Amino acid sequence: MAITLLDPEGLAKIGAYRQVSVATGTRLVFVAGQVAWDADGTTVGAGDLVAQVEQCYLNIGTALAAAGGSFDDVAKLTVYVVDWTPDKLPLFLEGAGRAAAKLGVTPVPPGTLVGVAALDVPEHLVEIEATAVLA
Repeated sequence: MAITLLDPEGLAKIGAYRQVSVATGTRLVFVAGQVAWDADGTTVGAGDLVAQVEQCYLNIGTALAAAGGSFDDVAKLTVYVVDWTPDKLPLFLEGAGRAAAKLGVTPVPPGTLVGVAALDVPEHLVEIEATAVLA
């Protein structure tokens, strides 16, 4: 694998993700922000943060597979959530967990979560982009 995930001593152990990723591969893959669209462009889970997070992760998995990679190659995620509040974290983690079970991985690379006022269309609650490194 081109990515090693670390939780160094002296940094908080978050549990939902690792604090550091070390990339040793040679190909960078940048996955555009994925929203809860299925292959036909229909929004999955309107009004349902869990379902939308799951779909975003599944879409990233599809994009990475097309590039010859998987979530094991992700160095960093950036997550944008509409009207984010900390009480939404369990919903976010549930959606990520459901996707992880379907993908057969544990998607916990370092990440940044940003609360935003809106996304591209009103029914989208979350958008996730990924940076991966492939050997």
